[in-house]
Amino acid sequence: MTAPLVGAVTESVHTVVVARADILHVDMDAFYVSVELVRRPELRGRPVVVGGAGQRGVVAAASYEARVYGIHSAMSSAQARRLCPDAIFLLGDHAHYGEVSARVMAIFGRYTPLVEPISLDEAFLDVSGARRLLGEPAAIAARIRADVLDEEALTCSVGVAPNKFLAKLATEQAKPRPSAAGPLPGLGVKVVEADEIQTFLDPLPIRALWGVGAATATRLDRLGVATVADLRRVPVDSLVRSLGKAHGRHLHELAHGRDPRVVQPNLDPKSVSHEETFAADLFEVRRIEAELLRMADAVGSRLRSAGRSGRTVHLKVRFGDFTTITRSVTLDAPTDSGTVIARTAKALMAAVDPSPGVRLLGVGVSGLATGAVSRQLSFDDLGRETPPDWRQTEAAMDTIRARFGASAIGPASTLGDSGLRTKRRGEQQWGPSASPDAS
Repeated sequence: MTAPLVGAVTESVHTVVVARADILHVDMDAFYVSVELVRRPELRGRPVVVGGAGQRGVVAAASYEARVYGIHSAMSSAQARRLCPDAIFLLGDHAHYGEVSARVMAIFGRYTPLVEPISLDEAFLDVSGARRLLGEPAAIAARIRADVLDEEALTCSVGVAPNKFLAKLATEQAKPRPSAAGPLPGLGVKVVEADEIQTFLDPLPIRALWGVGAATATRLDRLGVATVADLRRVPVDSLVRSLGKAHGRHLHELAHGRDPRVVQPNLDPKSVSHEETFAADLFEVRRIEAELLRMADAVGSRLRSAGRSGRTVHLKVRFGDFTTITRSVTLDAPTDSGTVIARTAKALMAAVDPSPGVRLLGVGVSGLATGAVSRQLSFDDLGRETPPDWRQTEAAMDTIRARFGASAIGPASTLGDSGLRTKRRGEQQWGPSASPDAS
């Protein structure tokens, strides 16, 4: 064997891995409204809004005909009515939207097992493993759009890029555009290849980047930053000094089109909660506690149906002047009992003064874990009366509801003139449907 010469120059071979555009971001077009128009085709071409119809309602979605008037999601329904008095308001049907969403997600699942839903109407897909069988990602995106249109009579837009951040931005450029005559077709599919990243990003305004709100935009404006290209030219140390270490580095990475997050299917929920805005402010403690019990009962039911329990109970209160407070407490042991959640929420509420008027209430549980709940006695329990164990009662309630419906049984304090006032998932998600003086 010949020994290597001393001082010889050796070359190392480096393999450069270029990220391929394998990530899809699929976003349904005006999902809630589009689903309603499938059921009510006579409303096509009209300005349609889905959301809370009352004075305290919020717009969930607007048809492209309504968007011409400046109506958009998260706008108050009152403002939407002022912008377009002829707008047709639909209260929304969260349960139906969930059913349609499940079918749409199943379509995505035919193309890859790596599907990460991020809401009812959008998801990330990693199709890197499907190239050999199904072709290029752009072709897969086109097939997905065709399947959704054929099977659900709905349209969607798809962004294709090397990572989640870029794919979501690309989707915005694939979307239809509003016009008085109806939606103008968009690209449908927008692809950003690895060698096109900066060409795609640089002209965009900085508000297009995740994490750039009004305050951050103001600070960046002081640095002379208006576009992503401007941001990319700012040294990372300057961004850190101006925005803080985490935020500054985050925006530096995004400006260069870098996003290390992978598509994560079947993500476990971090919390379960219900909240409700009331048509009129609540002042009476008895009424407030009845609403807390109704929400806690629904939270417990959802936890049990998912086979989960949680340790931390949260209370959210918004007053008539929009001041919002949150309170929480961590229990000694995890629970899935609506009774325990209600008792805890009421204890938290007891320290809150409701005299300003309660506009919104919310109850939630976090710190979730999988598995059955068991209560272990401690030495502190000896010699004193312990709270009753409601597990058997609530299990019986779950069985009755599964057979006869959610309104078949519930806490007595939730009984109203029209029967039990059960809290359903998504109910009044966008505010009350009626004004305080509505019958």
